Amino acid sequence: MRLFARVVERRSFTEAAHDLNVPRSTATTVIKAMEDRLGVRLLQRTTRTVRPTLDGEAWYRRCLAILDDIEDAEGAFGGAEPKGMLRVEVQGTLARHFLMPGLPDFFALYPGIELSMSERDRWVDLVQEGVDCALRYGALPDSDLAARQLAMLERVTCATPAYLDRFGTPERLEELAQHRLVGIRRLSSGALTPVEFQVGGALRKVEMAAPFSVTGPESYLLGVQLGLGLAQLPRFHVEADLASGALVELLKDMPPPSEPVSILYPRSRQLSPRVRAFIDWAAAQFVRLA
Repeated sequence: MRLFARVVERRSFTEAAHDLNVPRSTATTVIKAMEDRLGVRLLQRTTRTVRPTLDGEAWYRRCLAILDDIEDAEGAFGGAEPKGMLRVEVQGTLARHFLMPGLPDFFALYPGIELSMSERDRWVDLVQEGVDCALRYGALPDSDLAARQLAMLERVTCATPAYLDRFGTPERLEELAQHRLVGIRRLSSGALTPVEFQVGGALRKVEMAAPFSVTGPESYLLGVQLGLGLAQLPRFHVEADLASGALVELLKDMPPPSEPVSILYPRSRQLSPRVRAFIDWAAAQFVRLA
């Protein structure tokens, strides 16, 4: 059942076999035997991909429920600790600041968990790509994923002293029309993140020219540090630069709204003990450090 579920999720016998550390030939034989035993065709195979049939979709859902029940039942006896491979997709800047410093304590608490942490510059399909959960920053697009908010991160508007010497220091929102923006685009849609300010309890959006834009947070920060424009970043990401004077906080009485940090996981599944343990631990890290 685990092998069949992984084949459906990965759309590949080779990837599923690799995930479960079995030979591909074994995976093919096991699934063929399952189809013969059930008397139905579960998978539609082509030269490029593997997809479940209608019967395969129904069997996949039953398998997930049964496997979750087995894992929960086994974990309830003898004080068993969460164990096994945990695949987590992260936004790297967040992970390095909030999660990785606490990983020694995490592995001390859960020595049976193997953690595979990946960073990708695109929005991944958690189920199809075999990811258990994902750490995301910012507003979430509509999806069939479940989400738990971990924190709200304060943001600041800032620029370099050299940029301000050249273009002036804005004191009012109307002056921003004469300034340049380092833009950040959302991974999910490619849309430019709007420039927003909280003014007297109301939200104000300002249109600005953005001759340079990126999708990655490290390139975003570097663009600001190079004096290419002003930007709105999480405070934790620029604390050192603000303290040293390398960046200057602007329009302090009109801060941008805070942005959420969330952890996403497939809604169709019950949380396995290892995923639940990781999410609870991650939430505690953000409470402690945010």
